[in-house]
Amino acid sequence: VIIFSLLLLADSLPPSPALPYLREMAQEVTRFLFSSEHVGAGHPDKLCDAVSDAVLDACLAKDKYSKVACETASKTGMVLVFGEITTQAQLDYQTIVRNAVKEIGYDDSSKGLDYKGFNLLIAIEQQSPDIAGGVHGSGAKIDDENLGAGDQGLMFGYATNETPTYMPLSYELARQLALKCREHMLNKTIPWMRPDCKTQVTVEYEKVVKEKWGRCTLKPVRVQCVLISQQHDECATNEEIRKSLRQIIDDVIPKNLVDKDTVYYLNPSNRFVMGGPHADGGLTGRKIIVDTYGGWGAHGGGAFSGKDPTKVDRSACYAARWVAKSLVAAGLADRVLVQLAYAIAVAEPLSVYVDSYGTGKYSDADLLKIVNANFKLSPYHIIHGLDLRRPIYSKTASYGHFGREEPEFTWEKPKKLDIPAGLKPLDY
Repeated sequence: VIIFSLLLLADSLPPSPALPYLREMAQEVTRFLFSSEHVGAGHPDKLCDAVSDAVLDACLAKDKYSKVACETASKTGMVLVFGEITTQAQLDYQTIVRNAVKEIGYDDSSKGLDYKGFNLLIAIEQQSPDIAGGVHGSGAKIDDENLGAGDQGLMFGYATNETPTYMPLSYELARQLALKCREHMLNKTIPWMRPDCKTQVTVEYEKVVKEKWGRCTLKPVRVQCVLISQQHDECATNEEIRKSLRQIIDDVIPKNLVDKDTVYYLNPSNRFVMGGPHADGGLTGRKIIVDTYGGWGAHGGGAFSGKDPTKVDRSACYAARWVAKSLVAAGLADRVLVQLAYAIAVAEPLSVYVDSYGTGKYSDADLLKIVNANFKLSPYHIIHGLDLRRPIYSKTASYGHFGREEPEFTWEKPKKLDIPAGLKPLDY
C-alpha cells in the first residue's frame, strides 16, 4: 500500500504556509517479505568450521601470537585439514579434530561420519614469509600499533533494534529453531533426531518512509513461512517428524506473529536419513550469511573460522558489529550498517562508512564523526579492545557470531559513546 494522499493534496492547493507541514506528513508505506536461513552444528560446512576453529583455539591456548589460516574439507569417511599455521604450540591433530567431530554428534557412520574411524589428512605449512614480513614482522611489531592488517578486504557490521539481541527477526527466529532442534537431539527428547539440520524463516516487514529527511521506520509484522529440514533415523515416520517439528515451531515463534496464512514446510523432501559429510561435502567458510545477519546489511565475502585475529576478515567484522551495535544500543539509530576497508600490511582502515537507513538521530555524516571519536579500528586496537588473542573461537563456529550473550563475545557488549561537541540531532 502506498499512501501519497497528503502529498497530492499539497500539490493541488494554492500556495499556503500550511503546505510545508503537509509535505512533512506525507509518507510511503510498503510491505515486503524477507527470508533468513540457519543451519545446525551438524551441517557439513559447519562441521568444517568447528574443526578449523578447534585447531585455532589449540594454537592460541599455547601461543597467543599464533598465525593461523586453517581450512577444513570433509566428505564420506574423510576430513582434510589444510592451510598455513605458524605457532609455538605442539598440536595433536588427531585428538583436536576427532574431539570436535565427536562433540557435534557424529559418532556412527550411519549418521554421516564416525569420529572414531574417519581418515584424517593434514596438509599444513607455515605462513608465507612475504605476508609475515609485511603484516607483523618480528620483535615488537608483532604486538604494537604498527601491526598491519593480514589482508585487504571489506568488512561489514549490522545492528537493528527489532529484537533484544539487536539482530534481524528473520535471522533470530531461524537461529532459535536450529538451536531448539539441537537441544532436543542432544537431550534425546526427540530420539529420532540426528545432527544435520537446516531452518528458514520468512518474515513480512512494514517500511514507512516519511517525506521530510527520508525518515524511515521498519518493523516486522508477521511470519509468512517456516521451513525446517531435520535429519532423522530410519525408523521415524513423516507424521511423527512433522508433529515434533511443529511443536518446536510453536515453542519458538511468538503466537502473535503467526496467523492462518502462515505456511509450514516440515521436511518437505520427505526423507532426510543420509546427512552430514556423507550426503554433502563440507568446507570451511561456506556459511558466511548464516554466520552474520541472514542476508541483512551486507557482506564483504571473507569467512571467519580458522583465522587468527590479525586476519581482518574476522576481527574487523567483529569490530564493525561492535560499532553498529553500540550506535543502536545508544539510541542513535534504529538500525545501522558499518563498513570498514583495509589494505594488507597497513594498520589504519582505508575507509569507514556508516549508513543508518534514514533512522539516525543524527545525520550519517555526524554518526561517522561519533564513530571516529569513540573507536580506534586498526588491527592492534581491535585485538586489544576486544581481547581477541584467546582460545574463544570454537563457540563461534555454530549458531552465529553475533547476537550472542556468552562472555567470550566481547564485541556484543555495547560501548558507551561520547558525543563530540557541536553535533546537533536532526529536527524530525
